[in-house]
Amino acid sequence: MSSAHPSPDDTVSPAAPAVRHLLVLPDRDAAGEAATEAADRFDLATEPEIVREALAGEDDAEDAQWLVVIEDPATAPDPAALDALAAEYEGWLESE
Repeated sequence: MSSAHPSPDDTVSPAAPAVRHLLVLPDRDAAGEAATEAADRFDLATEPEIVREALAGEDDAEDAQWLVVIEDPATAPDPAALDALAAEYEGWLESE
């Protein structure tokens, strides 16, 4: 006899929400090296994006932070490992 209620095997679990990790780095060279290292170390399906973020009120390129944006729900890198990677390049991790 068939049950009116779905069994646990019949339910579909919702997809995990995508988390965006930002490695905040002091310069373009560090960002490029960290992006390459992140892709290799964490076997990311997509290449991290490198973005220049000017500090508020600053027009000088010297006064900018560089972000390595990692959005890869397939591999979901460990935040502690990402923070350690950012620290290797004198940066830090922020997650959204």
